[in-house]
Amino acid sequence: MSEYRTEKDSMGEVHVPQEAYWGAQTQRAVDNFPVSGQRFPRRFIEALGIIKWAAATTNKELELVDSRRAEAIRAAAEEVIAGKLDDQFPIDIFQTGSGTSTNMNANEVIANRADEILGEARGSKAVHPNDHVNASQSSNDVIPTAIHLSALMEIEKSLLPALTTLTRALTRKGEEFASVLKVGRTHLMDATPITLGQEFGGYARQIELGSAGVRDAEKRLGEVALGGTAVGTGLNAEPKFAPRAVALIAERTGLSVREAVNHFEAQGSKDGCVYASGALRTVAVALMKIANDLRWMGSGPRAGLGEIKLPELQPGSSIMPGKVNPVIPEVVTQVAAQVIGNDTAITIAGMNGAFELNVFMPVIARNLLESISLLASASRLLAEKCVAGIEADVERCLELVEQSFPIVTALVPAFGYDMCAEVSKEAFKSGKSIREVALSKGISEEKLDEALDLKKMTEGGIVAPGLGGG
Repeated sequence: MSEYRTEKDSMGEVHVPQEAYWGAQTQRAVDNFPVSGQRFPRRFIEALGIIKWAAATTNKELELVDSRRAEAIRAAAEEVIAGKLDDQFPIDIFQTGSGTSTNMNANEVIANRADEILGEARGSKAVHPNDHVNASQSSNDVIPTAIHLSALMEIEKSLLPALTTLTRALTRKGEEFASVLKVGRTHLMDATPITLGQEFGGYARQIELGSAGVRDAEKRLGEVALGGTAVGTGLNAEPKFAPRAVALIAERTGLSVREAVNHFEAQGSKDGCVYASGALRTVAVALMKIANDLRWMGSGPRAGLGEIKLPELQPGSSIMPGKVNPVIPEVVTQVAAQVIGNDTAITIAGMNGAFELNVFMPVIARNLLESISLLASASRLLAEKCVAGIEADVERCLELVEQSFPIVTALVPAFGYDMCAEVSKEAFKSGKSIREVALSKGISEEKLDEALDLKKMTEGGIVAPGLGGG
């Protein structure tokens, strides 16, 4: 039995591995683009399968493809959706900018599998990849639809649940640490007191707002290009095709997808993807800030801040026994850096919409889906392997806040900024406490106790107006 079979396309004959479901155009792309070894991710292939399933169903209903072929296409598309044919999508991410090679890869795989379902040989073209599987479609509307659809599925199934988990974990810690007094910091320098709970509450709100931004981006991703065919005019697509096919996709996935308001925008630009990437970048920035704060607060344990204790997960050094590092925050910061880099690539890709088509779609798909997946994994890890196990060193926090000079700020309403600055400077130079210096300036101990109530300082307002002298 031959190791290869011969398939034809418009450019001639091509030798294709005998056991492959793909055809001539896929094989040409495999040979032409040996760039990175990276393939489209599972979620994108699933989205392609859903689009081809919806197209076959609609083409059957509109009598554009006969029932026998349409049912075979639907069955083959179901296998693509389920991941049974993932090894049949071998084309590199870095390929023709429209993603035509990958659309034809899907068409050929589904056509050849449909041939088998009908009892025909692979390559017979009893089911034709263009005439039947790709009926009413173009790569130029299928690929952008697949990008939006796969991103929406990954956001809904992975990212938003992970962000919710992280928000809840941070909120719980905020409640747990509500009474833990600590030094506030601005410019990395001591500032007036806050509670550790207030700090964690701020982190929770950051992630909550990041989630809201991602949900807002979903509205842009919900508009899909299917129906525009080659340049946005809808040539060779029955007018009823797109509304029906998109409705089937929405019904099957449970996602709020709808036909694009303007097909020329949907195919000539990828602004929706750029917008979504911006929302992901914002989440990455928030995660970077939070993870770095946790690293700082957990630094030490002897020579650092040591205000919190992070879960100890693994040895931290091959040479220093007993050393333990903040590995989860470090993972999160690296993920954030990658997502921010991906956003830059997507921004550049988004600029390269030339007239009626963006020709950077594969790299947009790759980076957008990677960013969503990475943020989902990192957020869940941060919540479950780090935040959930954080403990406060209450004594260390109190020790630092009591030594902090900015607590003198509470005396400003009574004595003015200049006098309090003198108290602070004298305390620093002499090594005395704020309390000792303030007493030497004639402030009564009773009034000083009231003014230097650390807990009240975390609640805002004027702590103790009109102190008066001793």
